[in-house]
Amino acid sequence: MAAEGGGKEMNEIKTQFTTREGLYKLLSHSEYSRPNRVPFNSQGSNPVRVSFVNVNDQSGNGDRLCFNVGRELYFYIYKGVRKAADLSKPIDKRIYKGTQPTCHDFNHLTATAESVSLLVGFSAGQVQLIDPIKKETSKLFNEERLIDKSRVTCVKWVPGSESLFLVAHSSGNMYLYNVEHTCGTTAPHYQLLKQGESFAVHTCKSKSTRNPLLKWTVGEGALNEFAFSPDGKFLACVSQDGFLRVFNFDSVELHGTMKSYFGGLLCVCWSPDGKYIVTGGEDDLVTVWSFVDCRVIARGHGHKSWVSVVAFDPYTTSVEESDPMEFSGSDEDFQDLHFGRDRANSTQSRLSKRNSTDSRPVSVTYRFGSVGQDTQLCLWDLTEDILFPHQPLSRARTHTNVMNATSPPAGSSGTNPGSNGNSITTPGNSVPPPLPRSNSLPHSAVSNAGSKSSVMDGAIASGVSKFATLSLHDRKERHHEKDHKRNHSMGHISSKSSDKLNLVTKTKTDPAKTLGTPLCPRMEDVPLLEPLICKKIAHERLTVLIFLEDCIVTACQEGFICTWARPGKV
Repeated sequence: MAAEGGGKEMNEIKTQFTTREGLYKLLSHSEYSRPNRVPFNSQGSNPVRVSFVNVNDQSGNGDRLCFNVGRELYFYIYKGVRKAADLSKPIDKRIYKGTQPTCHDFNHLTATAESVSLLVGFSAGQVQLIDPIKKETSKLFNEERLIDKSRVTCVKWVPGSESLFLVAHSSGNMYLYNVEHTCGTTAPHYQLLKQGESFAVHTCKSKSTRNPLLKWTVGEGALNEFAFSPDGKFLACVSQDGFLRVFNFDSVELHGTMKSYFGGLLCVCWSPDGKYIVTGGEDDLVTVWSFVDCRVIARGHGHKSWVSVVAFDPYTTSVEESDPMEFSGSDEDFQDLHFGRDRANSTQSRLSKRNSTDSRPVSVTYRFGSVGQDTQLCLWDLTEDILFPHQPLSRARTHTNVMNATSPPAGSSGTNPGSNGNSITTPGNSVPPPLPRSNSLPHSAVSNAGSKSSVMDGAIASGVSKFATLSLHDRKERHHEKDHKRNHSMGHISSKSSDKLNLVTKTKTDPAKTLGTPLCPRMEDVPLLEPLICKKIAHERLTVLIFLEDCIVTACQEGFICTWARPGKV
């Protein structure tokens, strides 16, 4: 996706880009920064972050913006695409000594034109609750750093709560606080509440209720970011150990895990319907993980350095919804995407109901974006061919192409020409005998699917006795044992978290062992997305990407917050 022409043009910063919706344009008059507009010398300082809140004031200009630059924190009226930014009049400005703001979050429930609750996390571990409209500091948490001395990496209000908030630290710990409670004058004593593979949750043991209410220890190394699911029930965490871990927040149970290709995971976000999670990290990739199937369904390669932020664009994402609990009748062809798992209340099932009656599936596209240390913005479309690799099966149950995004490179040897590229190529072109995916299925139940050298996925859709085929493209020659282990790992099937825990138990110690398992599939085993656009938009590394209704907001480490008007919104 390089720019045309020589090296000079390559380093030019883009001020507009075009997608299928039209032209996105940088609004230079809507740039927010420190009042002097001088680029911030960012060496050794914490990432610039931006938080928005709408205070619903009567003027129709209710957006408020908070951002940190070095030791400073600013709070402005955000005029977006409508009016030029007036940097001479921040509503609030704070300069901190001895510690730097690292992250912040507004409480959207309680925000009014007269008062907002803003949490700010700091590099020395404290968390401050301030009201930048009333200009008062109401509370300081972890003030004596008795709870955690390490940098705050992420702070968020618990969805739907006016008083609970969650704080993650570079120690790998997360703490649940209540704004009404004190932090006590002594270090907290803890009692184990729940333990699982690579995580433990403790309650605070004390005579009177105090903070923190809970302490989560997750993975190894820093906990870099967490995100609540849209319904607030699940919590996705990404850590320096390279793992995504998704928890049921209330029952404190591990729902699923995923491992980066290599290096730490730095950022995470949920699709607007909660069906997919996207992560970014030190492997320069964006990874799309299915919440329902607990597996990687695609990776995206466009960045040339670490990916610092991923975010879905809810305004360009289109999913046609139907009744969430509807289940398609068994007399129609049904594409089961769950590898034998009994889950019917997913978008896939609802969409597959539509797919079963029409030859054309309904249109579904998720748009998400990413920014990185390479100063580039990438936009990605997650389309049907990736989400639903099985096209509706005909009565003859012919093979469908699963990995249509990863066709083998020209000149790759070893593929049987008669197999339409679906065979698993092995050195002697011999194909391992088809193995059933579920323990209950005998070999004889696996029918030949019209292509001699294909491996059938012998999974019977629960509740609907129809076959789901799984064919795999392979780009590289590989050995039997590896193929066998990868394609027939039982990790796909298990819906019990205990099995998933066991999977992590076996692989936690050696990262090399996770490669080629469902935790971390090989590159050639999942579709590789290409970005719709990949543009250099800043001089310094990018640290912010937020999708608003009429614009996209980005920010870089120099402390400039940029507004990109959506097509037709200038």
